[in-house]
This record gives sequence, structure tokens and C-alpha cells, in this order.
Amino acid sequence: MSATTQSPIIPIKSSSEPPHVIAPDAATIFSRRAARFDQLAEGHSLGDWLRFLGAISRAQHTALQALPELDLPGAAQMALAREHRMPPLPAQSWPRPAVWRDVLRDIAAAIEGTAAEVARKDLARLKALDADALEALAERVLHTELYGEDAALLPYVAAALQVLWTGAASRLGISEIAALDVPGVCPCCGFLPVASVIRTVGEVSNLRYLHCALCNTEWNLVRLKCSACDVTDGVSYRALQDGQGKESEAIRAETCESCKSYLKIAYAEKAAVDPVADDLATLALDILVDEAGYARSGPNLLLVPGG
Repeated sequence: MSATTQSPIIPIKSSSEPPHVIAPDAATIFSRRAARFDQLAEGHSLGDWLRFLGAISRAQHTALQALPELDLPGAAQMALAREHRMPPLPAQSWPRPAVWRDVLRDIAAAIEGTAAEVARKDLARLKALDADALEALAERVLHTELYGEDAALLPYVAAALQVLWTGAASRLGISEIAALDVPGVCPCCGFLPVASVIRTVGEVSNLRYLHCALCNTEWNLVRLKCSACDVTDGVSYRALQDGQGKESEAIRAETCESCKSYLKIAYAEKAAVDPVADDLATLALDILVDEAGYARSGPNLLLVPGG
């Protein structure tokens, strides 16, 4: 995965500054993720699960390519969002079109043939739900209420919602998305980041971008700053070690002593990382920092917490 060609860059006013926002590339975002899942699955103790997540990502890619036209914010709405420093596609209030439920059915049909027995039962339960029940599950995902009854169904619902918001974010066609007053929140949809990525953009290296867990938009945040509480003191990094005691250079956990939170950070110059796939392939790192007393600050929507 090339760090300079993964996604179209939304230009900003000054070419001397790094781009504030990188929009998701609808043509490649999910297909690249699927390939990364397949790569990470080789020799991994969770290989079957990672390959299944790759199948979900491929189904997302297919669904996104077939996504019909969406009713997106117009110029006046976009201007208002920029003026008030608000996300134009807010996860909790954008009137999502019902087509997302068609996307969910398409994803379920695409993966059920290769799903394990437990997953097939979950997909069968999902198929039996009516529109109101599905919308209730969607509300739980969009409000990050990822525990409780039917939690096993939420990753599939989230996968469909990711297709919808990624399609909308990639089609906005705007020249600029304003930075929000809360830098750790997606400026496109207001959702939380799944991880951050260190990448090269143009001729500038070591730029840090937070990656949205919902719409796959990325936005710039300075290094050595907690994305959850915005402080600079007490930020440190933890990594997994291999059998020889060598730390991973591809992904680490950025921890904050101030708010006791963490979020993973992936290094695109070290490996062909995908923030969603590499996050899920390093659950041992989550256990490590959780045991050290840190709580995750942003969700991975393809994971059932505690599952």
C-alpha cells in the first residue's frame, strides 16, 4: 500500500502546509484493507478470523462500487458546517438513507458461504430482523453502544454503515473541510478514530493522521499529542515484541498518562499498514496496555468488545 497514492487529498489554502484532510478513496479503501487482512492472516493465531474480516472488507468494496446516488449536503449546508466548525455528515444526526440496509443484506449474502457456524447463525438472526430493529442496531453503532444484547450483530451493521459513510465522504467533492474545535474527532462525520497513521504525503514525511472508524476520512494531528485529551505531557509508546525481544516497528500503542487512554499508531513507512486491519491483528497489544491501566479511546467497529 503506497502512502502517497492511497487516497485523494483534499487541497487546502496553502500548499506549504500539510493537507488537513485526506478523503477516502472509494475505489481502493476496502479492497486494500481486504488484501492487508489476508496478508496478516498468514501464520497468525487468529488467521481464520482475519481472513473472514478480509471477506467482509471485499464485500464492502463490492457494495461501495454499487452504492447509488446519495442525498448529500449542498453548498449552503457545507458553508454552514465550515462556518460553525461542524462535521457535514454527523454520525448521530445525518438522515441516513435506507439504502444502508440493502448494503447490509448484500454484505451478509456475500460472506455467509464462507462464515463459520457461529457467524452463520448471527447472519441468520440478522436476516430475520425488521427495518425498525435494524435501525435500532444502527443507532447503537453510531452512538458507540457496542455491548449488550445482540452485540455479535453489530460488526455487520457497522460494516454496512461504513460503506454508506465512506461513500458519502468520498463524494462530497468539496475543496475544504474545516478543522473542528475537538481535534480528536473526525471533521467529516464527527466519529472517533480507530487509530492514527504516520505517513508521507507529497514531499513531507512523518505526518500523523487520525483515521476515522466510520467514514475512513483521515485528518492531520501533530505528533506527540494525545488525540483524546489534547495534552502533550505524559504521552508514551508501547509495542509488542517478537521471540527475539525486538519491538514491532509497524504498530504501537500511544498511551496518555493524563487521561489514561490509548490509541494505536501505525507506521506506513515501515509496512503496508491498514489502520483497521493492523489494529485487529494486534489484539495482544490491547491486552498489554489494558492490563497496564489504559482504556481505548476509539473503537474498531469490526470488533465485538469482549467477544
